[in-house]
Amino acid sequence: MTRRILVTSALPYANGPIHLGHMVEYIQTDIWARFQRMRGHEVHYVCADDAHGTPIMLRAQNEGITPEALISRIGQEHRADFADFLIGFDHYHVTHSEENRVLAEAVYRALRAGGHIAVRTIRQAYDPVKEMFLPDRFIKGECPKCGAPDQYGDSCEVCGATYSPTDLKNPKSAISGATPVERESEHYFFKLGDFEAVLKNWLASSAVQPEIAAKMNEWFAAGLQDWDISRDAPYFGFAIPDAPGKYFYVWLDAPIGYMASFKALCQIKGMDFDAFWKRGSETELWHFIGKDIAYFHTLFWPAMLAGSQHRLPTCVRAHGFLTVNGQKMSKSRGTFIMARSFLNHLNPEALRYYFAAKLNGTVEDIDLNLEDFMLRVNADLVGKVVNLASRTAGFIQRLFDGRLAQELHDPALYHEFVAAGDSIAAAYEASDTARAMREIMALADRANQYIDQHKPWALAKEGGREEEVQAICTQGLNLFRVLMTYLKPVLPGMAQKVEAFLHFGELTWDAPHQLMLHHVIQPFEPLMTRIEKDKIDAMLEENKTTLPGPAAAAPATEAKPAIEPIAETISIEDFAKIDLRIARIVKAEHVEGADKLLRLTLDIGSETRNVFAGIKSAYKPEDLEGRLTVMVANLAPRKMKFGLSEGMVLAASGAGAPGLFILSPDEGAQPGMRVK
Repeated sequence: MTRRILVTSALPYANGPIHLGHMVEYIQTDIWARFQRMRGHEVHYVCADDAHGTPIMLRAQNEGITPEALISRIGQEHRADFADFLIGFDHYHVTHSEENRVLAEAVYRALRAGGHIAVRTIRQAYDPVKEMFLPDRFIKGECPKCGAPDQYGDSCEVCGATYSPTDLKNPKSAISGATPVERESEHYFFKLGDFEAVLKNWLASSAVQPEIAAKMNEWFAAGLQDWDISRDAPYFGFAIPDAPGKYFYVWLDAPIGYMASFKALCQIKGMDFDAFWKRGSETELWHFIGKDIAYFHTLFWPAMLAGSQHRLPTCVRAHGFLTVNGQKMSKSRGTFIMARSFLNHLNPEALRYYFAAKLNGTVEDIDLNLEDFMLRVNADLVGKVVNLASRTAGFIQRLFDGRLAQELHDPALYHEFVAAGDSIAAAYEASDTARAMREIMALADRANQYIDQHKPWALAKEGGREEEVQAICTQGLNLFRVLMTYLKPVLPGMAQKVEAFLHFGELTWDAPHQLMLHHVIQPFEPLMTRIEKDKIDAMLEENKTTLPGPAAAAPATEAKPAIEPIAETISIEDFAKIDLRIARIVKAEHVEGADKLLRLTLDIGSETRNVFAGIKSAYKPEDLEGRLTVMVANLAPRKMKFGLSEGMVLAASGAGAPGLFILSPDEGAQPGMRVK
């Protein structure tokens, strides 16, 4: 039975370039969509730039251009990067579009008509210099719980406390540096709690991964709160109908962008939009996302769809984050790698294969170990797959004018390869491409062992063995064709070259059932070259000098300001009071009951200290132990809910950063050394 499937990836924020962390998702989605097409299903893969919100408005102001000009430029860059990584979108749109405006208003009106919108007055921080209300993350100050300085307006990254921005001590606007004042404003709220039963039933189905369902169920225990879907002018977005000066919060219209992109595709191709979005639709809707935005896609989004009489997603499949060489991406090490920088030096299909070999369909993080990347691609793709074709095609061309034998040398082996397709297909369906790649490479090993065992190069030197040589090499090329069929979702560019080389039709999933015999192939040309270390080194060096855009790694939210102002100046005498020491992390462990904290035992040479650090989102405890870092050694101890914290480790975060980064000294530093 032919399935009708609409597939989406999360929308990249139109505030900076695409980096390799982004590419995990688009490669994963593209592989799944291509696999489904190979199986003969109807697939439409759409995406768009997420183009609204305060960060985009402010960046455009800083560049002296309109937001429309900014998102147009960024959109062109995104499209070029995706195209060169062979991401096969059927349509790529932008949320700042007429289709999205109309659909967002329609969804809102349906929610309002159903009684799911509440209006009430709230007090907000207001920047008197910029004359605008400030989102939580555009306010910084001292934590009201532990006193830590330079904390955002919604949570403390030191003690893990959450609070209202009005609770901050000595708050400052992250835009102008001015002290915010409180003002009242009427806001619009979506009553998420109205859909508790719908959401519980949907989460209990197979629509989400078990890890995601368990995490989302924690929200029900705490009680679903109304969701603020409005923002005050000035704001770059869509105006809320019948609400002068009010705009839809970016996360209201961003997921509706999936609908808008598909609507634009329907208008181009004359397709039926409602067939894929109406309640009760028998089509499928698949969202691929990062785990950091799971709550938007598995609580708010399905509730919005239910409340506006639309169908719910068939599946929301989340993936983990990307690390490079075992650590968060770092500009100083050159591992904050832009997609374009990778393309400047390396084959994009090499990365597609490596990510495929790592992704297993769960929310586990994956690591791009650059040495392993080089070795694995060279061994698997060049050494096993491409080599199988090159070492057999040469004999067919030279001795038989490109014509294959009339029968296989070992039909039983070939049928084993064909039979493996069911297991490989099941792995692709589950997005467990890691298992699929293992099974494919195990077949590649078998094929090469077969050639090694029968040694056609030796037989060719003996007189009267030509038919055997032809049959063995024909067997090898048929096995190669099966392997490339299974690899086509991952390596679409190479597969296209193979289709031209074999000259035996398109590689569909059923292609292996048709033997390639007594057929003339085309001359073999190199399909992929080895990765050399100097190419990787050149890429890393380029990324040390190329600063990513302000929100390159940020999700499509108002997560952090586009520009963080320098704090008020201090005297050298003030700075001299701070005693910074090199510390070795002897032990790191989770803190029971704390969402963001890790407990660190630090060796500073003369003694050990116990410090609580709000870095749980960025590091696993086992990855920290043994590392050197920098701590404030003379910070007064503070009693916390979880114990006494005897200092503070230094970490960096900010606009464009994909998380937190603890500061690490160069090699040679020793615990206890003073940082000057």
